[in-house]
Amino acid sequence: MRSPLRTAMQADRPQPPRRSRTRSAAAVLAAALLTLLGASAHPAQAAAGYDRKLSAPPAAAPGALPAVAPPSDPLTATPKAPAASSADPWAVRPYMGWSSYSMQVYSGNSKWITGDQLIKQSDAMHAKLQQYGYDHINVDAGWNDGVDANGRPKPSATLYPQGLQKVIDHVHANGQKFGLYMIPGISPDVYNASLPIAGAPGCTTHDIVAQPPRPSDYWHIGYKIDFSNPCSQRYIDSIVDLFAQWGVNFVKFDSVTPGSGVSDLSLDARDDVAAWSAALKAHKIWFELSWAVDPKYADYWRSKANGWRVEWDVECYCANDALTKWDNIARLFPDVASWWRNGGNGGWNDLDSLDVGNGTMDGLTRDERQTAMTLWAISAAPLYLGNDLTNLDSYGLSLLTNPEAIAVDQAGTPARPVSTTTQQQVWYALNADGSYTVALFNLGRTEKDITANWSDLGLTGAATVRDLWARKDLGRFPTGFTASGVPIHGVRLLKVTPQAGAAVAVNDDALRVGYGGDWTRNGGNEVAATSQPLTMNVTDTGTPAPPSTTGPFRTITHDDTDPGVAYVGSWSQSTGRGLGDYGDGVHYTERDGDSFQYTFQGTGVSYLTEMDTSQGNVDIYIDDQLVKTVNTGRDPGQPRLAQQTVFTVNDLPNGSHTLKAVKKSGAFMLLDRIDVLQPSLIDPPAASFDKKAPADVQVKVLRTGSEFIGVSRGGTALKQGSDYTLSGSTVTLRSAYLAGLPLGTAQLDFAFRGDYLDDVHATTHNGDSVSYTFRGTGVDWITATAPDQGLVDIYIDGRLAGRVDTRTDARVTQQPVFSVSGLSNGQHTFMAVKASGDVMRTDVIRYTTR
Repeated sequence: MRSPLRTAMQADRPQPPRRSRTRSAAAVLAAALLTLLGASAHPAQAAAGYDRKLSAPPAAAPGALPAVAPPSDPLTATPKAPAASSADPWAVRPYMGWSSYSMQVYSGNSKWITGDQLIKQSDAMHAKLQQYGYDHINVDAGWNDGVDANGRPKPSATLYPQGLQKVIDHVHANGQKFGLYMIPGISPDVYNASLPIAGAPGCTTHDIVAQPPRPSDYWHIGYKIDFSNPCSQRYIDSIVDLFAQWGVNFVKFDSVTPGSGVSDLSLDARDDVAAWSAALKAHKIWFELSWAVDPKYADYWRSKANGWRVEWDVECYCANDALTKWDNIARLFPDVASWWRNGGNGGWNDLDSLDVGNGTMDGLTRDERQTAMTLWAISAAPLYLGNDLTNLDSYGLSLLTNPEAIAVDQAGTPARPVSTTTQQQVWYALNADGSYTVALFNLGRTEKDITANWSDLGLTGAATVRDLWARKDLGRFPTGFTASGVPIHGVRLLKVTPQAGAAVAVNDDALRVGYGGDWTRNGGNEVAATSQPLTMNVTDTGTPAPPSTTGPFRTITHDDTDPGVAYVGSWSQSTGRGLGDYGDGVHYTERDGDSFQYTFQGTGVSYLTEMDTSQGNVDIYIDDQLVKTVNTGRDPGQPRLAQQTVFTVNDLPNGSHTLKAVKKSGAFMLLDRIDVLQPSLIDPPAASFDKKAPADVQVKVLRTGSEFIGVSRGGTALKQGSDYTLSGSTVTLRSAYLAGLPLGTAQLDFAFRGDYLDDVHATTHNGDSVSYTFRGTGVDWITATAPDQGLVDIYIDGRLAGRVDTRTDARVTQQPVFSVSGLSNGQHTFMAVKASGDVMRTDVIRYTTR
């Protein structure tokens, strides 16, 4: 969001206000994941046409998959290779440079962008930063003043008395690129003037406005253009042709909707984006969208632009005091966690200006400045600075010119979080060279040790660790690395390199997994890991109560203290209120824009909270899409109400979903509890044990028995064999264990395995393929099997290696269906091609390093 100046194209406008898994089952789930993705277990080996070192296929167990075999009949469809990258050649890496807007805000002067000032910034970049890759000088809102005889923007003669062309030429002479700012639509003055469109005989600016005239942007500056009229594209072409004549290399397009504070289609700039994209691509000009664009349309933004802003402005709007503040950095973490899959391969998630160059201006501590630089780098976000480049301190320069941190950004692989439900977060990215970038962020209020477990990265085996900020090798570590005493709002940035014999699990949504054909991530094809509680009532009356009965669905209640709830912003907890809260407490915030989110597995979710006169509106998102604005307030004089259901949905496809609630108005926003609707996984949901009449308790698991992975209580796993046994689909809780429980109610969590990282990719078309290129000596394909699946042909380095049958009587997760070892030490490509069945799913490609 920016503040355009009043011209025939743009006008002043006011600034708007700023705005998992449960811990109880974590130990069991983690142990199961290690077992399933450990490097020691392999399925039957593929041997067709190979002189590799292969092990003999084991005997098939009941219900097991058949051994891999070469196909006896030809392929049913020709393999479809992954599409070649469509990345624009000028955008293969996130750009690096500088933008004027932070200084326009900091100085309190939108006219700060004079020709002399821009030349100073260009010269400072040339002297201090250009050798490290910074080469863009981008001018934000306010550069233009009026239009020419064809309705195209003219540079301000006041700001650029010798002409903007002199500035552009100076920037180019410094070996840099030059950028300008625009917004959708056309101004009323240009519409009324009915000016001829350059290069389009018979077309005027009056012809191209949608009728009746209506707003085109967040600030209602211009009119919406009717792009069904061919003259409209010619008008945009004429502007871009002019920019190209000037030597413009970059255009930032602001107030892109849906997004930019508009959550519906009441304003829709997608036609403008398409028109500008076509015109700019013809001249190889970088196209950047802003601001807080709607993730629902991420694929569309990616198809048209080279980058897109994912949040509101990073500036704090505290003129002459600070450029930004910590809260504006911290709120980016959940955004990046939602957007990371959309970055890379020529399209980049934009986190806004990086204001870390001068501690007396930035509004951040040294640790916070390093954390911001790290977040931008691991996100493969454009690195464009907002500071006055003539006034950078030595620490800021050390951050901005660290070659190893810059290399992380320019590698172009956005990192993902292990979890966002903790203040001590581990983020990682698997790089093209087989190494990992790992960042350990302490977002909390106290100094903490932070551990990266290799298993959480998909790595089994030892790895070396290098500290990229310290530029120091730290040694070899067998299972993980712990950073001691990470400071408040601080970070450690690491390079983790797997050692010989280690196994690397590549998830289906990793950046360099190639898909040929028509594939969908999840879409109801996934099965998520989850757990369900068994309520055990322990008595000593001598007469145990009969077990309860279960229906097809259960409602699972999660208190506001559930560790799976991720709070973003300045939240606090209030306990012992005595006002009828669930668990006698709530979380609350007073700041608009603060949010909570909760990822769950099921078919429905409800948000319950207090309703009171002090509260207001809350925006509700499901899976990053705004679905409703709810009112949690009460009229003056009305009494407070506890545990009120203010939002509910119960018709979601069974799978993994995320509820997000954002404070919009009112003095307070509260969270009391979240109810999740899930298909029943155990029967009964509650049972009794009496110490005077002890007896084993039997529980039936309603998902395939092999998907059950254990029972835990309070995060401690029960021991199979002594505490419980499993036979088929029946879990028997031993009376000897139950006798040790205290009188009253105890919760036992039954955990179930899911697809790796709770997702898969799937296709329904024969001939569609999935592939991955790696350096190593062996590869495994681990995926789901199910009744709707069929035969898959496997290729290694373009040669048919065998055919596997992925059909089983029940849906089973994380099954090793193909393996080959003994490959020559070098680069290889694995490819799996759908040959039959209704669906083909892919989950993990795991390779063994040399």
